[in-house]
Amino acid sequence: MRAFAFAAALLASAGACAQPCLRPGEWFSTTGETPHGIPASVVLAASAQREVVLLGEQHDVADDHVWQLATLAALHGARPQMAIGFEQFPRRVQPVLDAWIAGRLTEKQFLEQSEWREVWSYPPELYLPLFRFARINGIPMIALNVDRELIDAVATKGWDGVPDALKDGVSRPAPASKAYLDMLRRIYKEHPQRDGAEFAHFVDSQLTWDRAMAEALARGRSDARPLVVGIIGSGHLRFGYGVRHQLRALGVDNVATLLPVAADSRCEQLGADIADAVFAIPQPLAKDAPPPPRLGVRLELSQDGVAIVEVTPGSLAAASGLKNGDRIVSLAGAPVRALHTVIDAVRGQPAGTWLPIQVRRGDDTLDVIVKFPPKE
Repeated sequence: MRAFAFAAALLASAGACAQPCLRPGEWFSTTGETPHGIPASVVLAASAQREVVLLGEQHDVADDHVWQLATLAALHGARPQMAIGFEQFPRRVQPVLDAWIAGRLTEKQFLEQSEWREVWSYPPELYLPLFRFARINGIPMIALNVDRELIDAVATKGWDGVPDALKDGVSRPAPASKAYLDMLRRIYKEHPQRDGAEFAHFVDSQLTWDRAMAEALARGRSDARPLVVGIIGSGHLRFGYGVRHQLRALGVDNVATLLPVAADSRCEQLGADIADAVFAIPQPLAKDAPPPPRLGVRLELSQDGVAIVEVTPGSLAAASGLKNGDRIVSLAGAPVRALHTVIDAVRGQPAGTWLPIQVRRGDDTLDVIVKFPPKE
């Protein structure tokens, strides 16, 4: 991974690694054995000279998105010719992003036409400041992703088992490095319900995801040579295993990876070369209101309703008896025909109450009661 070479002279020699080792609100280089403080001006000036800058995130961490916005603004000030790619949108909705930047859509229309609730499902309030920043500055937005159906198909059948006509134009990914395979194997083992023989397909699905986003970023470099910034989950960026590896295979190597990390992270949690630089996000203040409840499922819209694709072990859904493959028929007696119906109902459920869910499992229709924990 390429380092900030000209910043090396600014870095003090490392002593024993304190635990934790980051100071909140500061940048650190992780290109050595231990993190070193580095001035923000150095990080941003170096990044602005790259072809592509990858900004990571934990999707549901609000402060990560505040950091992304601040970093975008600084990069835009140094290099106004810019395009911003978003993992959150499949490439088929690119015309909607274009219409948003052109000022032809309201926010409500933009979210509806981009199918935000169906495709991404995280609260749009986390991302709207980024979208508004792009619109008011006339910065093109690029849809980086593909539909989840393609990723799931590759996970089930492998890359070679999916017809080329269904691959949405994605080219064959570069093979994963051994280090990436080791990391993916650890993730894969967290899902004991999977047959070990399918690990190769799981790898193929992750590589397809990485490749699709890398291709879109590479195409974003037009004749005007803008700085292309990617807003992408940190899991695709750490150590350069995912998107950056695929960019390199596409001939794009002038890349910077910047990640937000918790200020209380320990040195051994970061690891050398996790990114070109990381920004230490302070611990969030205690909130007056508890976070909205989560059911712990991944949903997809199917031909016969909303299907539960995956149930997170230990979640409310698992404790309530919901299973992979269940199709949600109704919530509290009201029919369910859209993903956002389920998401909104769960997020709005008061603590300590029960939510009756009717599901179809095979040929059977079952009634399940989800008991939300009381307020602490």
